[in-house]
Amino acid sequence: MGLGATPFLTPLHFGHECVAEVLAVGSEVAECRPGQRVVVPFQISCGACAACSAGRTGNCETVPPLSMYGFGIAGGHWGGAVADELAVPYADGMLVPLPPGIEPATAASVADNVPDGYRHVAPHLPALLAAGHPARMIVVGAQSRRHLFTASVGLYAGLAARALGASEVTIVDARTEVRAQAEGLGLAALTPKQARGLAPAPLVADVSASPAGIRRALELTAPDGICSSAGSLHALSRIPTASMFGRNATLIVARSHARALIPAVLALIADGKLEPERVTTVLAPMDDAAAALNDHLRGGSTKTIVAV
Repeated sequence: MGLGATPFLTPLHFGHECVAEVLAVGSEVAECRPGQRVVVPFQISCGACAACSAGRTGNCETVPPLSMYGFGIAGGHWGGAVADELAVPYADGMLVPLPPGIEPATAASVADNVPDGYRHVAPHLPALLAAGHPARMIVVGAQSRRHLFTASVGLYAGLAARALGASEVTIVDARTEVRAQAEGLGLAALTPKQARGLAPAPLVADVSASPAGIRRALELTAPDGICSSAGSLHALSRIPTASMFGRNATLIVARSHARALIPAVLALIADGKLEPERVTTVLAPMDDAAAALNDHLRGGSTKTIVAV
């Protein structure tokens, strides 16, 4: 996005994930108070409409569709989190208190990418395990070394799967540095070519953002299994519907509803079962944000966090 390589228009305000301290509240705010440390979901939601009440906070009916921090014109004029101050509407519905004992930098990505990884796992893995499926998961990432997106969501999905009972998680990614990081997290890692001989799994997450990746993910989905896809910015993708029908495979393509998922993710972190800070590759002071973000955009950092 920052380099103008996606359909999201530039310029934009950087930062769609943050943990923040409440500085002041409006007259209609009842639950939040100055001095609180809070997670600020990246999607704007009111917390009170029918969609929000049903947990579909990414489709809040009170604000324009796709309202988000840090996505420029496409997400609306809400600004970005790489700033000294950030205005938050519907604070009582939006903000989630940071539990005691969790460092802000640990939870910075809980505003989006950690729940985005978690939602590929939590709605599906426990039921699959209860039905007797093997405790295996495959995460399909970049199919080419020249990939524009970082690997954070896939790595968070792998850690969430281990936290929720998967005994074996395999990351499929063409990038050497991502496979090395995955192995450092205790996850198995293969290249796309090596994955051709991989046994299908009952749960597969497609975070490749590419037509080739979603096809590979579906090929790796076992009979009666689930493939959860984060979709892509490509207009079209060809999928093997005949073989999916024969294997009774389920494909889910969706965005996350971050605000609805954040409390469960924070609970896993507070219990010591999920450690998202292990995915962070750079932690820089806010005064060095410009240089840190420039290095992130042009280098190989998986997750760059800036802090005051």
